[in-house]
Formats: sequence, structure tokens, C-alpha cells
Amino acid sequence: MLEKFCNSTFWNSSFLDSPEADLPLCFEQTVLVWIPLGFLWLLAPWQLLHVYRTKINRSSITKLYLAKQVLVGLLLILAAIELALVLTEDSGQATVPAIRYTNPSLYLGTWLLVLLFQHSRLWCVQKDSWFLSLFWILSVLCGVFQFQTLIRTLLKGNNSNLAYSCLFFICYALNVLILILSAFSEKDDSSNNPSFTASFLSSITFSWYDSIVLKGYKQPLTLEDVWDLDEKIKTKTLVSKFEKCMARELQKARKAVQRRQRGRAQGNSGDRLHGLNKNQSQSQDILVLEDVKKKEKSGTTENFPKAWLVKTLFKTFYIILLKSFLLKLMHDLLMFLNPQLLKLLISFANNRDAYVWAGYLYSVLFFVVALIQSLCLQNYFQLCFMLGTSVRATIMASVYKKALTLSNQSRKQYTIGETVNLMSVDAQKLMDVTSFIHLLWSNILQITLSISFLWAELGPSVLAGVGVMVLLIPVNGILATKSRAVQILKYFAWEPSFKKQVCELRKKELKNLLTFSQMQTIMTFLLHLSPVLVSVITFSVYILVNSNNVLDAEKAFTSIALFNILRFPLGMFPMVIISMLQASVSTERLEKYLGGDDLDTSAIRHEYNFDKAVQFSEASFTWDRDLEATIRDVNLDIMPGQLVAVVGTVGSGKSSLMSAMLGEMENVHGHITIKGTIAYVPQQSWIQNGTLKDNILFGSELDEKKYQQVLEACALLPDLEVLPGGDLAEIGEKGINLSGGQKQRISLARATYQNSDIYVLDDPLSAVDAHVGKHIFNKVLGPNGLLKGKTRLLITHSIHFLPQVDEIVVLGNGTILEKGSYSALLAKKGLFAKILKTSTKQMGLEGEATVNEDSEEDDCGLMPSVEEIPEEVASLTMRRENSLHRTLSHSSRSSSRHRKSLKNSLKTRNVNTLKEEEELVKGQKLIKKEFIQTGKVNLSVYLKYLRAMGLCLIFFIIIAYVINAVAYIGSNLWLSAWTNDSKTYNGTNYPASQRDLRVGVYGALGLVQGVFVLLGNLCSAHASTHASNILHKQLLTNILRAPMSFFDTTPTGRIVNRFAGDISTVDDTLPLSLRSWILCFLAIISTLVMICMATPIFITIIIPLGIIYTFVQMLYVATSRQLKRLDSVTRSPIYSHFSETVSGLSVIRAFEHQQRFLKHNEVGIDTNQKCVFSWIVSNRWLAVRLELIGNLTVFFASMMMVIYRDTLSGDTVGFVLSNALNITQTLNWLVRMTSEVETNIVAVERINEYIKVENEAPWVTDKRPPPGWPSKGEIQFNNYQLRYRPELDLILKGITCDIKSMEKVGVVGRTGAGKSSLTNALFRILEAAGGQIIIDGVDIASIGLHDLREKLTIIPQDPILFSGSLRMNLDPFNNHSDEEIWKALELAHLKSFVAGLQLGLSHKVTEAGDNLSIGQRQLLCLARALLQKSKILIMDEATAAVDIETDHLIQTTIQKEFSHCTTITIAHRLHTIMDSDKIMVLDNGKIVEYGTPNELLKNSGPFCLMAKEAGIENVNSASL
Repeated sequence: MLEKFCNSTFWNSSFLDSPEADLPLCFEQTVLVWIPLGFLWLLAPWQLLHVYRTKINRSSITKLYLAKQVLVGLLLILAAIELALVLTEDSGQATVPAIRYTNPSLYLGTWLLVLLFQHSRLWCVQKDSWFLSLFWILSVLCGVFQFQTLIRTLLKGNNSNLAYSCLFFICYALNVLILILSAFSEKDDSSNNPSFTASFLSSITFSWYDSIVLKGYKQPLTLEDVWDLDEKIKTKTLVSKFEKCMARELQKARKAVQRRQRGRAQGNSGDRLHGLNKNQSQSQDILVLEDVKKKEKSGTTENFPKAWLVKTLFKTFYIILLKSFLLKLMHDLLMFLNPQLLKLLISFANNRDAYVWAGYLYSVLFFVVALIQSLCLQNYFQLCFMLGTSVRATIMASVYKKALTLSNQSRKQYTIGETVNLMSVDAQKLMDVTSFIHLLWSNILQITLSISFLWAELGPSVLAGVGVMVLLIPVNGILATKSRAVQILKYFAWEPSFKKQVCELRKKELKNLLTFSQMQTIMTFLLHLSPVLVSVITFSVYILVNSNNVLDAEKAFTSIALFNILRFPLGMFPMVIISMLQASVSTERLEKYLGGDDLDTSAIRHEYNFDKAVQFSEASFTWDRDLEATIRDVNLDIMPGQLVAVVGTVGSGKSSLMSAMLGEMENVHGHITIKGTIAYVPQQSWIQNGTLKDNILFGSELDEKKYQQVLEACALLPDLEVLPGGDLAEIGEKGINLSGGQKQRISLARATYQNSDIYVLDDPLSAVDAHVGKHIFNKVLGPNGLLKGKTRLLITHSIHFLPQVDEIVVLGNGTILEKGSYSALLAKKGLFAKILKTSTKQMGLEGEATVNEDSEEDDCGLMPSVEEIPEEVASLTMRRENSLHRTLSHSSRSSSRHRKSLKNSLKTRNVNTLKEEEELVKGQKLIKKEFIQTGKVNLSVYLKYLRAMGLCLIFFIIIAYVINAVAYIGSNLWLSAWTNDSKTYNGTNYPASQRDLRVGVYGALGLVQGVFVLLGNLCSAHASTHASNILHKQLLTNILRAPMSFFDTTPTGRIVNRFAGDISTVDDTLPLSLRSWILCFLAIISTLVMICMATPIFITIIIPLGIIYTFVQMLYVATSRQLKRLDSVTRSPIYSHFSETVSGLSVIRAFEHQQRFLKHNEVGIDTNQKCVFSWIVSNRWLAVRLELIGNLTVFFASMMMVIYRDTLSGDTVGFVLSNALNITQTLNWLVRMTSEVETNIVAVERINEYIKVENEAPWVTDKRPPPGWPSKGEIQFNNYQLRYRPELDLILKGITCDIKSMEKVGVVGRTGAGKSSLTNALFRILEAAGGQIIIDGVDIASIGLHDLREKLTIIPQDPILFSGSLRMNLDPFNNHSDEEIWKALELAHLKSFVAGLQLGLSHKVTEAGDNLSIGQRQLLCLARALLQKSKILIMDEATAAVDIETDHLIQTTIQKEFSHCTTITIAHRLHTIMDSDKIMVLDNGKIVEYGTPNELLKNSGPFCLMAKEAGIENVNSASL
């Protein structure tokens, strides 16, 4: 029928059976024309509908658009001309075939459709549609055949169809032009991200990314250069989508849990044992974890909703999964065309009669198949990694969101570190597994296909080879799990405080690391051996099974190509399984966290028309459901505008009462009704890393006048004068560069600035000096303060403010013992009166306190002291306030302060002086920006690492690898010679000796490869462990010796990161990537050598390709390295913001600022995402270009084989091409490894940066102090000067004084007068800027730091505890017996508390001592000091956090136990130092007064004024 239609032959195979093969013209004009047109017309309706649905504002017309429309217009005109020609021809004879009418008519319709379609794209962001691009590609490809046919006809001199031919040529040229034009992308003004507007060709080859790569090559990229994310993959969009799906799935899962529980309850009817239904299927590494951690978590039963996370993620991202599935499928199928084409080429080389065009056709097909395969693979990877990062972002944002609402019960199961881990480690694990997810089915598909193709080649003997491969899988799997278990023991041990401990742990760790590397080595050995082993065994079996079987080139090399394909899925399979297992552990953890209970605030009712401000009705609350209630049956009404003081001893539940009101505790029964908004000042102030101003504004608008009032009222103005940069001074993480008092005042200022109705103030005056406290009370809290008229709940230990409050509530043991006004409670002569009386006796509060003094004198002796021992507080303060493990010295660091005299300083300073100084003042930036290295990693860094490995070991390693490469070339050449035998002998007369020789040598060469890889790897395992050890030792020694100022300016996270992240890179990833790099490099060299041996002319092609390759590589590495750095720099703020949020949760919730923090977190994640995304694209950009080079190598190699077919035999062709096919993957891998080595060596660079940090003075010097020093304890300051950092002013400005042996000296002064700097000076935390300190005749600057510090005792302001046992905290070096420790505890009034603990001295202290109340931590520090008896004791405001009762106990202990010592007390409460021998008054870094208390009270100097403010008139009134 078609023959009639064209009036010529449609198909005849004889056309192809000639050296000058061609297709029939009829076939070319029908089938090849209709393929592209059919494609266009079938898909057009869908596409137009899609455009209509997603249309945006029409964009302006561009030159590119006009050019395309004009060219299509020309095509339309040409089609019309052709139709006209046919019609004119037709007039006479009826010989014109029908095809000549139909084609131009079809084209007329088509071009109109294309015009319409191109016009419709003006309403889209992406102007060029994939579907038109494919149409143009198809048209050009299908037109090629007709094009060459017509040219041949014309060359033969057949001009009958000249006009038609010319028209066709012009049309074809236009087609090509349009195809070229459609490769260009149109810029769009609306978005700056070129990926949105990239044309189809540009996006599949990632060419739109060129501009960034070039930019990155010219100069290091910055965050601004990286394009923003598409709205579709911004965190907000992802999370909202995820949460919709999550709500549904979680509900189902929760129902399932309830069903399980019901079933279990019926099953066990009553005798349920706690904790036995631990989830059994935990994978090995987690069990190891459990062992190491031995977390005493009350047997948590696994009753959390399970198995919903994966479903939710699948529902959220199923579209990407589907797209990537199709691409992967296509790639996998195309992969098996290569061995078949190889087979055809080998038979072409062996068959001298084959037509040359067939060879060229195969070469072109080789190239085309490889090209399509590359594009599919790279776009598949792009989608997978996109999916991975999206999953990571979603998980991170969800974990953050959950943290804001998680109940305390659930939160208690996680330390901050563990929560951050959910965000970092587990999210990362899920990200990794999503990139692998398709390998599950793809591996199975590849394995099945390769085995079936192999069966076709070699028959059943394939099974031998496959059997070996399958056997190797479990061996590999077992090794892999073994090595996983080893790796898990990356000890959780960075915290333990002492170098020796760290070194011991590190030793163990390195031992494990070595075992791990050795296992890894054996794995690599097996992987390397497997292809060789498999081919040796398969070929031997094949020959031995049947004497007729001859191994010829086709069979051997096709099989090798197939085995190479098979090797990948078999090697990957165990990896996929392992990463699935890891991810399943992570999903379980995430499911438990994300499915945990939210805070139940139903017991807190907010009512807006209610007559009371706060009402507690029968309220009982607990911190932990398993323990008894902390707050019991509280009934309390607080009226609007009242100032209510809450008092009670340590551990009586004051803070818990506040927490209950804020909804932080679990409700037992009763409820609390609140009217209005709340502002909260916690006991341990929570300060964010940012400027002081940001901390106070806390996200509110700036109202300058109000802001100034607040600063003045909270006594912050004097601090601003001395903080570098005023209110723009940056505050380190957790407020590390502020003194305790400053932190508390800032925290108070933050609350005051927020205009709330109810103020909950948890002991805001504990850390400030008496006179500042008075100022704050009067200006902020008291009846005339800024907050007058607001409802205020104030917890306080300062008794002298009580007369001014409206109501006093006395708490004891979680219940209200008494409440009423001051006078009423005194008159009642109840508990309050007693407490007051004892404290009055200590404080001598004259006027107010002399009420009925005499009448009660007699029962003073019998008076039961209220609660000497704080109650079991562990249940109380389970608030994980993860405070810093600060070193002793961190106590109160008040930066350089120029103080005015005490009185002036409280006067407001002029508002206009506050015009913000724009330029940074010296020292204003505290936290140094993390140093981002730019440019190439220095050669010296590589050398440092290589030297650490040991040079002779490196020499051995390289030799071993080179021998391996040589053996590889040898075995290939041998195989090629072996297959050549098939030409000389045919199967029947193949001599057995020859056969055995071939098999034997082939096997031996294979074995040599394996053995040398094994040797090389073992050497490198030892070398890299050695290097890790050396680097870690240097780093640890140096960090432990870094001066304090280094820790001030470096966030702890950054230091931990060096120890955890960077050291682990040097341990695990760096050696592996270096090893892979060497192997890859040698493999490529050997492949090229082999190709050149066969066809020397190939060198001419290698050189230009090599140049292009190195050029692309250079461009890429510069960009990729910088993006990787940006990624890690933008990642850490996410985690630090997260841990900051977790530690300040109660504040954020109280102020109801959750949304603002969520937003901040989303922005942070998006910033990081855009770097990661850019990095992923850069990898794809590179891969597409490299695979093109690889594909060209294969293409040219096969062309050579065709061109030089006369001089080459089939075995050479097979041997060259099967190796060339491998080159693409290896090239890709080499660049990947190069950049990985570059990225990982950065870890060495970063470690090196900290190895070079300046040290503090040596620990021990040649000059040792005399034994028994200091025997007297005399201290002399001679014109002593001190500054914090070189760029700041002096803090101590020439202090001169003598302290005699056994003298008790009290130091007083306003916050920041330099009191704490005095301690820092004595301990040489800071080195002198001038002058000297002499103790017992020894200048302390002349001896080693350890000699000095061991001989002084300190009770610091912030009690520092480490995670570990109580015993370890008291006596880290095991110098004391248990009796001594109990004695010390008894003196510190902790004996009964510790004896009451289940584990006694081995009671675990959680991080920073969070499971003890602040008062108890202080007492522990006292016990520690008692153990370490030395001649000099320094107390730094040690009693700031305890109530007066406990304070009194501490004072008596110290007076008794340290009577033989020289004592320096830095005090807040004047009464604590009134019994000192001397008092030193500091102001602005100078001594203003120094003398006995009596002398100073008589002079009307600063001290006298302070004493008056504290209500002390003479020495006796302050002592007992």
C-alpha cells in the first residue's frame, strides 16, 4: 500500500547488502517523517493544557523568541511553496505520488501548531519546553537519512527532483538552526536563578551552571554568589506538605499503638514487667551503644508510634521518586547494550568480509547509547540527591518544630547533644539512604539481566563464577557489620576532663580504628579479587566442562564486560542493606522523638475577663510522672498589679511553682488560671549569642525612649560604657563574656522591655551586688518601679526587700506554709517570723527587724532550723539547662570596665550619647568569625599529613599499588593472547598443556593483583592510624594548654567540632579517599597504556582529551571545594541555634516567641540547603562533562579499531574496548576522589590551625617552688596590672597591697570593678600586663602554672561539675580515701543528701550537674575545696545562689575549717565579709579603700555608703 502511496519501493533488504548501503527514499519520506510529527501531535494537547494550568504573567518578547518564530514562519512559507509546486506540476500528468501532497500539508499544520506553542510559552517561567526540543532533535536525526540520500542522488547526476531537493535542504538547515537556538536559555527578570529559565538541553547537561563554575574559578565563592532555592524546595513548603501527610499517618500509628497496648494488657493481665518488651530487632551497633552508654533510663517501654515516618516521606515526595525511577530504569536497560555492541564490533573485526559502514555504525551507536545513558544517570542522581537534601531539610525543620512543643517528660529522655544528633546525624542518615533507595530494585534487575546474558554466552558454567560472587557477599556483609560495631565505639568521651583519660580512651579508639581499617582492607581485597577470581573460575570451568568449548575473543570480552556490570550491584548490595539498617535505627529514633507527647498545657487556662491575675486551684504538678508531685495542692490568688514575694529554703519548690505556671510541668490535678501575657526571668539567665541590644529587644520593635529607660532601670548603663561597642557588643554563646550579674540584668531588661501583664521573676537579684539590687528593686520591681501596676511574682532570698511587697508566700516542700503581708506574717509569729529572725541575727537588719526581739530570745536555742538539708532535689531540677562545663576561671568575666564612682554610675547618661557607633569598636566582636579557608589547600598541609604517616611506609604503599597495576595490564594481555588460540586450534585438538598454562598464568596474575592490593592497604591502614594518633596528640596537648582568652573567643561547639568532626574525618574518610584516589589514578593510567599499546596513534587523541579533562577538573575543584566549605560554615549555625533554643525553651515558650524562632531556623536551613544544592549541581555538572570525555574516549577507540581493522585482530579489539568501556566510570570516580581528598584534607588544615594556637605559660618550669610552699600564705601585689585581650584597656590598673599570713580579706565593689579579675590574676588565667604578685617570697610568674594552681583553692561563682560520678567530681585524681570524702561532705552539709542517694558517692552527675539544684552544686564545690586544703583559699561570690540559712552554714564551716588559711572572699552580700580582718574596696580596677571594717565604716567612703544601703551600721550588727 505504501509503495503505491510513494510510487516507489518502500523496503528491500538488498539496499543494505552492499558497501554503499542506503535506505529506500519511500521509507525515508514516510516513516522517518511521521515519527517526529506523530510525537508532536500526540503530546501537544497535554502540553498546551499544562501551560494553561500553570500560567503566570506574560513576559516581554525577547530576541530569541522572535528569532525562533521567524524561522518557524520561514518553514511555514517553504511548506506552502512546496505544496504550490506540487499543485502546478500536477496539472498535466497524474504521476505525482500522493506522498508529495500529504507531507507539505502535514507540515503546514505542524508549523502552525509550533508557532502557537512557542507563543504560549511566553506565559511560562521556562520559555523552552522539553517537548519541542525533543521534536527538533527527532526531526534533525530522522532528516539525516533523506538528506544524504538526496545528496547521493544529485552526485550521481540525477537532477529530476532538483526543486524538491533544494527546498528540503533549506528546511533541514532551518531545522538545525532552530535546534541550536533552542539550546540557549532566555533570561527572566523575575528570578535570578538561571535553573528556572534554563532550556531543556541546558538543564539536562547542567550548562546553566557554567556561570557559577567560572565565577568560582576566578575568585572564591561567597554566600551571595549562590542562587536562592526554588520556592518548591524551600523548607517552609516542604514542611507544610510533610506535616499534612504526617498528621494522617501519625494518627493511624497512634491507633495501632493503642491496639497493641490493649492486646498486651489483656495478655499480661496485670503482671506487666517494666522494660522487658524492649524492641528486640535493634541492630548490632545500637546494642553496642546501649552498652557504652548504660543510660539509666527508667525502663522505657517501646510504646511509641512506629512505622509511620517512611510512609509519610514517601507520600510527601512520591513524584520525585517516580521520575527518578523511570530514569534509572532507562539507564539500566541501556547499560546492557554496551556488551552486545562490543560483541558486534569484535565479530566485525574478526570477519574480514564485513562492510566498513557497519563498523562505523557500531561506533556511532556506542557513542549515542553511552551519551543517553550518561544523561539519564546524571539526571537520576540529581533527582535522588535533591530528594535527599529535601528529606534532610524536612527532618531538621520538623525536629526543631517538635523541640518547641515537646513535653518535659519526653524531653528528659534526651540530652541536648542527643537532640542535636537527631538533627545532624539521623537526618543525614536518611539523606544518604534516599540517594540509594532505587538501588534496591535496580540491583536485582541488573543482576538478573547480567546473569541471563552471561548464560547466553557461556552456558551453565556461568554459575561457577556467579557462585563465587554470591559467596563473597555474606563474607563482605559480615565484615561490614563487624567493622560497623567497631566504629560505633567512637567513645562518648570527649568530656572527661583530663588529658590522661582522653589519651587512654583515644588509645582504645585507635586500636579499634586499626581493626576497622584492617577489616576494610580485607573487604577491598575481596572486592578486587572477585572480578579476577570470577573470570578465572568461569573461563576455566567453561573450557574444562566440554572439550569442544573454545574461549574466543567475543565470548571472553563480552563476558568480562558483563562481569564488570555485575560487580557493581553485587558490591553495592551489602552497602545498601547496611545503610538501610542504619537508617531504620535513625527512623526509629526520629519516630520516637517526633511522635512523642507534646506539652500538655490544658491545666493552664487563659481567661481574659477574670478578676484575678493568677489563680492556683488545688494545683498539683510534677516534673516526672513516676515521682511524687513537686507542687502539692496549692491554692493561691494573685490580684492584678500585686507584687508577691515567694520565699522558702533551698529546694522548697519556689522555681517549680513558677514553672508550673508557665506550663512546663506535668499536671497531676487542679488547674491554674492566668489573665494576660507573661514575661519570665529564669534563675539561670538564658542569653543568646548576638548583640546585647538584640537580647533585650528579643524580636520586638525598637522604641528608643523605652529602651533607654529599661537600660537605666536595670543598671546596665555603666556596663555599656565599658563593654566594647556599647549595646552593640557581641555576647558569646550562653553569655560567656558577661559576669553573672550582667547576665541577670540583661535577662531582666529583656522581660521589662516586653510589655506583658504578668512578670514571673525567679530570683533575679541573686547574682547582683547589694546596692545594684536595691537600685533594681526601686527602679524596676518595687512599688515605684517601671513595672508598677503590673502583676509581679518575685522569688527572692533578699529579706530586706520584703517589707515593700504586697504579699509574701512562704513555701516549704512544695506546699504553701504561710501567706499574707509582711506585718501580718510577723505578727503571726509563725514560720516566717522565725526564718526572718535567724537571718536577721546574721544580717542585722536594724529598724525593721527588731520587732519583739526580747520576747523570743529564749527559744532561740531550741529553734528548729527550717530544713537544714535541701530535700531530694534531683527530682526537682531536672531542667536540662545544659550549662557550659566552664573551667574554674570562667567565673565572672566582666570585660574591661571604666567605672565611674559608684554614685554617678547610677545616674542616667545622656540619651544622645547612644548614637550607635557604626564602626566596630576594638574588641566589640567577641566570637571571631570562623575562619573560612579559601583557595587551594596548601601543599604544606598534604606534606604534614604525609609526614605524619611516615615516608618509608608511603614508599611501600606506592610500590605495592604500582605492581598491582602492572599485573592488571599483564592479565589483560594474557587473556587477549589466550583468546587468540581459538584461531590456531579449534576445540578438538587444543593441547591440555597449553590450556593449563593459559589458565594457570591468568590465575597467578589475578592472585598477584589481589595480594599486592592487600599489602598496600594494610600498610596504608597502619600509616593512617599512625597519622591520626600524632595529629590528635598534638591537638589535645595544644588545646589543653591554650590560654583562657582562646576559649572566650571560640565557641565550644567549634572546639568540639575539631575533636569530633575533623578528627573523625582524619580517622575514617581521609585514608579511604586517598587510597581510592591512588587506585583510580593507576587504573586509568593502565587502561590508557593498554589502548596505546594496541593503537599507538591513540596518543594523539589522549592528549587533547587530557587537556580538556584537567581544565574541567580545575574549574570544578575550585568551586566544589568552596561550596563544601560554605556548606559546613552555614551548617553549624543551624545546630548552635538549635541547642540554644533547647536550652532556652522555657523562656521562648513563656514569651510565646515560638514562631519567630521557627522562622529563624527555616532561614538557616534554607541558607544551608542552597549551598548543598549548589554543590550537588556542581557534581552533576562535572559528571556530565567527564562522562562526555569518557564516551569520546570509547568512541575514538572504537573508530580506531574500525579504521585500522586490517592490522588488528578481534582479541585486540575486545581487549581495548572492554577496558575503554570501564574508563568512563573510573574517570568520574577519579575526579570525585580528587575533590574528596581536597575536601577531607581540609580537616587536617583545620586541626593544624588549632595545633598552632598560642599556648599559655608552661605547666611546670625549671624553677620549682620550694617543697611545702606556700607555708605561710602571704600575698603581695606590687603595682599589678591586667588586661583581658591585647586590644582592650587595663582592668586592674596598678594594684598594690600586702595580705598577711592567715588574714581574712573581703573584696567588694560594683559588678565589673575587677573583683573576679583578681582571682584570674592569682591563678594566672590571665598573664600580668605589668607588676607582679608574690606569694611567700616566690614571684608567681616565675613558676609553672600547675605548681601554682595546685597550691591555691577556689570556690568558684558558677559551680562547675563534670558528667561522671560524685566521687570523680570531688576527687578527680583519686588522692583521698572514702572517709576523707565523707568527712568533707559532712562539713559541707551534704552528707545526709548523698547518703540518701541510691548510689551514694557513685551517683551519676549529669552534664554540668543539671540534676542537682544550684545550691547543692555550690555545696559540692565547697566539699571539693575542703578536700584540697591549701594555705590560700579564694571564694568567688560563692554564696550568691543559696538562701540565707545555707549561706550561714557555709560561712561557719569556712571560718572553722579554713582558720589557718589566708582567705580572700569576693562578696555580694556585705554581711558575709563584715567579720574579715581587712576589706578591699575596688572600683574601676584600682583599690579605693583598704583597711579593717571598723576603720572603713568610720571614713565616709564608698564602703560606708554600701554598708548603709545594705542596712549595716557597725561591725557587730553584721556578725552573730
